Order: sequence, then C-alpha cells, then structure tokens
Amino acid sequence: MEDYILNEHNKEEFPPAHTAEHLLNQTMIRLFGCERSYNAHIERKKSKMSFYIDHKPTRQEEREIERRMNELIEEDLPVTFEFVTRDNLPEGISVDRLPDDASETIRLVRIGDYDVCPCIGKHVRSTSQIGRFEMLGTNWEEHEHSFRVRFKIV
Repeated sequence: MEDYILNEHNKEEFPPAHTAEHLLNQTMIRLFGCERSYNAHIERKKSKMSFYIDHKPTRQEEREIERRMNELIEEDLPVTFEFVTRDNLPEGISVDRLPDDASETIRLVRIGDYDVCPCIGKHVRSTSQIGRFEMLGTNWEEHEHSFRVRFKIV
C-alpha cells in the first residue's frame, strides 16, 4: 500500500460518534434537502450538529431521524476509505470545507452506498459498531432556520 501524505489531524475523535456524524449528515440531506451540518461538536458523552433547513421539523420528523439512524446502524454498513487526488474527485464530492492547505491527495470515507465525503478522522469499521443513536433534544432558531440536533451514542 502506498503511503499518502495527508494533513495533520488536530483532534482525537470518538470513532462511533464521529461515524454517526457522517450518517446524520446524509440522513438530514435526504430528509430535508439541506447541506451537511454547518456546526458540529462531536464528543463521547454528548454531541450536537446544526443544519440550515427550510422548516421546523415536526415531532414525527424528529422521530424519523432517530429511527433512520438506528436502522442504518443495524444494517452494519461497511466503512471504507479511498484515496483520490483533488482533480479525480467523484461527482458530488465537495472540497469547500477542506482547509486551504489541504493536501493534493484526499481521503474519502464511504459508509456503504449511503454516504461519502472527504475526512481524515477515525471511524468504526462498520455501522453496527456505533451502538445506538439517542436523540437528546433539538432546538429550532426561526430567524436563521437553524435546526440543532443533540444526541449521544449508547
């Protein structure tokens, strides 16, 4: 296997919660047609992610987020990595959020056929290793149309 030079990684994340972050991003994209989270704090004990969406989710929609997350975890989707150069990125992969000094080689993290995005963090090998996704609560900011999901991995 070739050695790739990637950027220094400045944090030690909790792999189950970090992998769940990828799943939640894609779940929100599919349910609400939004972008990936604009603000995320992923921790071992409690995590929160914020999204710009077009309406305040109903209780039913909130339950659907949690249901889908646990369904994906139970599906035991493989988490795999692939290395590509910036000019060889698959369609739909954005490098907008990479640091300005990001390396020419980009590591893509794939979770089954569900999600793929550039990331240099630590992940579990398959979604069943995440545990259970528990939504702790949500906040809606009407003025900004910002929806925050607070959750923990059990």
